[in-house]
Amino acid sequence: MGARFPAFQHIPVMRDEAVGALNCAKGKIMVDATVGGAGHAKAIAEQILPEGLLIGIDRDHAAIAHSSAELASFNPRVRLYQGSYTQLGDILKDLQIDGVDGILMDLGMSRYQIEASGRGFSFLGDEPLDMRMDTGSPTTAADLINRLKEAELKKLFRDFGEERWSGRIAHRIVRERKQSRITTTRELSGIVRQAIPPGTAASQRIHPATRVFMALRIAVNRELEHLKTFMSHICDWLNPGGRFCALSFHSLEDRIVKHQLKEMATGCTCPPDMPRCNCNKTPRMRILTRKPLRPSATEVSHNPLARSTRLRAAERL
Repeated sequence: MGARFPAFQHIPVMRDEAVGALNCAKGKIMVDATVGGAGHAKAIAEQILPEGLLIGIDRDHAAIAHSSAELASFNPRVRLYQGSYTQLGDILKDLQIDGVDGILMDLGMSRYQIEASGRGFSFLGDEPLDMRMDTGSPTTAADLINRLKEAELKKLFRDFGEERWSGRIAHRIVRERKQSRITTTRELSGIVRQAIPPGTAASQRIHPATRVFMALRIAVNRELEHLKTFMSHICDWLNPGGRFCALSFHSLEDRIVKHQLKEMATGCTCPPDMPRCNCNKTPRMRILTRKPLRPSATEVSHNPLARSTRLRAAERL
């Protein structure tokens, strides 16, 4: 089964740092909320089994199929679920588990999704504009590109892609789709390149379509919405002393993780001149990474996809 997804075969980003931050030990219950190629999951399983339990979740059916084969030797102490990590509460309820000892999130794209899924995550090929991690979801990238109004496209590219030329790109897309529906990555990539001033496109460090494709992927999969929902519940799912570790790959998701961890680690918010606390707010998490950890130069040289990674970790009080 694993051979069907060869692009999953790669060393997971910051594996040792992530597994170390989780404080794995025999008998613990751990969650890999984005199991992907099972690289992190396998390293976790080796440290917590046979007494422990590993729960793996992923929206991508191909990731679950691959992980099932990769982790077969650890059965029956591995449970895999296709779905959003926001469903973790329901999964724990089904397993009759009150809390877990660690949760890992790797928010990056897998190499399989980029290179071999055929779902249009990359602008380098010519694939259908799909971008769904869960192919059962109703909305594709093509739906958004051809349905949203110009102002909505501009906002999407600006807010989710931090794209400087969002207005020009949105205008060009609306103009082109009047001629015919935009359905492929090559079409969209070409439109974006044409919309950006030539001098700017030539001088950019990244491909001109990078931010537009990222924004569409985030919107199609409602990634930031799901992340905010998930972060608001991690204290409910972690046992006291349980660890949370997140690997982020762009500023929008890292900002959500950072701010929500800070909120959970903050105590009384009453004005300093109040004689006593009225808010009754106490810290629920202890932040373990004052600044995010970054991958080593050696790792980046072997895996350029790791270069933007930020690792943040915290412990449940």
